[in-house]
Amino acid sequence: MIKFALLKLRPKLLRYCSPYAFRGYSSKIMLLLIVAALGYFVDIYDLLLFSIVRIPSLQSLGLHGQDVTDNGIFLLNVQMVGLLAGGIFWGILGDKKGRLSVLFGSIFLYSLANIANGFTHSVEGYSVWRFIAGFGLAGELGAGITLVAEIMPREKRGYATTIVAGVGVSGAVAAFFIARFFDWRTSFFIGGGLGLSLLLLRVGIAESGMFAKSKKGNTRHGDFFSLFTNKQRFFKYIRCILIGVPLWFVVGILITLSPEFGKVLGVNGDVNAGEAVAWCYGGLVLGDIVSGLLSQYLKSRVKVVYIYLFLSIIAISSFLFLRDISLVSFYFICLCLGFSVGYWVIFMTIATEQFGTNIRATVTTTVPNFVRGAVVPLSLLFQYLKSFFRGSIIHAGIAVAVLSLGLAFWALSKMQETFFKDLDYVE
Repeated sequence: MIKFALLKLRPKLLRYCSPYAFRGYSSKIMLLLIVAALGYFVDIYDLLLFSIVRIPSLQSLGLHGQDVTDNGIFLLNVQMVGLLAGGIFWGILGDKKGRLSVLFGSIFLYSLANIANGFTHSVEGYSVWRFIAGFGLAGELGAGITLVAEIMPREKRGYATTIVAGVGVSGAVAAFFIARFFDWRTSFFIGGGLGLSLLLLRVGIAESGMFAKSKKGNTRHGDFFSLFTNKQRFFKYIRCILIGVPLWFVVGILITLSPEFGKVLGVNGDVNAGEAVAWCYGGLVLGDIVSGLLSQYLKSRVKVVYIYLFLSIIAISSFLFLRDISLVSFYFICLCLGFSVGYWVIFMTIATEQFGTNIRATVTTTVPNFVRGAVVPLSLLFQYLKSFFRGSIIHAGIAVAVLSLGLAFWALSKMQETFFKDLDYVE
């Protein structure tokens, strides 16, 4: 009976496995997928490396106790401000000059900043290079996803973006293992070297044909302010941002501050931020792969995000309410948290599919960076609520979680389904 069922399911399994999905595509398309995926891998490696080495790196600079927490949040906010500024810059550049210029320009900049981070000896220097790293990191993912979405037929876009996200988020897991075997300075050097080595793959990658075609007309490209001059377009843009906020609430607050939460929750053992990040992003890898394939199976982006938001409610509640658990159980909850917000690939694909070719790179680059940058107001709100609740980070976490999830559900309820949408048009 079981054997018969497996044989019956085999054609469907083959159909939804990526190697079969990309059979017949040119080597140039596959090379682009590889570069976009590896670029995002190094992007996430650098972005999360700071969360992993936050405590040991600041302690090596002479900080201790509450100063480590306060300066860690400060540096995280500086990095996120860089992401916001870079998101706008690279997005506009991607629509004016092309997706490839942004893809490789951003990789080059954040790789140099990574290396410079390894040489810093003060919080001030650390903050400067975290800002520059954030500025550089802002461009790679948006450019990569935009390129991939524009070269793939509509029925295959989900497979392509799943590969990019699945490979990319595993960069956090790699960052954990590298930080475990090397000191924090060497870990930054390795990240910079990985990024610079990707530049060697630039030869042979072509610009998006859809973008080249749109440039022949008289349409304005990269007009960031056009997103705010039309009411319908503005709210569509805001909704794209809001559906991703719970993801970075989980990563930027719950996981980044997991050692502090672990102490308050009475976890039996010392929570290591690096291990929490690795478990969370292990879950994210699985979540992104499952969400991408589930989207292809259901032929819907919106339904999948609804499923994951409900999973997020369960996982966040478990993180904030379960007490006196073992260290292994706590890390398992971090894994579940990561899986529950593993709709990043779908979130990015939705943003890409909502807008025309002339502002697509602007939207696809700015949206994820505004989501990442949302950690700044969320962390400030978290700190304010912590004081309001007399130092209770649990109550503060609950309040910010309710706000983040509430906004995401509202935004998703107004979102247009884009699974079958043709992207060859301009605004």
